[in-house]
Amino acid sequence: MSRYPSRIVCLTEETTETLYLLGAGDRIVGVSGYTVRPPEARQKPKVSAFINAKFDKIQSLNPDLVLAFSDLQADLAAELVRRGIAVVTFNQRTVADILQMIRMLGGLVGEHWGLRTAMLLAGVGALLLGPLVAWLSPLMSMRVLPGPQELAVESVAEELTS
Repeated sequence: MSRYPSRIVCLTEETTETLYLLGAGDRIVGVSGYTVRPPEARQKPKVSAFINAKFDKIQSLNPDLVLAFSDLQADLAAELVRRGIAVVTFNQRTVADILQMIRMLGGLVGEHWGLRTAMLLAGVGALLLGPLVAWLSPLMSMRVLPGPQELAVESVAEELTS
């Protein structure tokens, strides 16, 4: 038996992308139906949308770890735990939280070299993204739909540049 999980189901796309970045994409046995990156991940069995899942299908994949996101997937996580499956739920909502999730996930799967690379890329990305978001922030607050269905695009510039 391996020290680290070898059959992982990702209920959200960000953990799928992160595992591939860490060099552990081959351990993923099931993904969210919303997964688009990397392209090879789309070939994995689809086991969930965002707030619902095919529990029997997940169980049939014999995962030793399922990765979920926040309180939005709490009911999914609870059902999987009742079925005897280990679940780790992340709650990344800021850039700092995303970096913490990457560190934690790298540790969980034992991909320490991949973790260093991922953190370097994420750190460089955050450094580059801050000025870009600041430059785009005036555009990000404009209204995109007229009338009663107005939808304001929320700005993330403040979080990234503070």
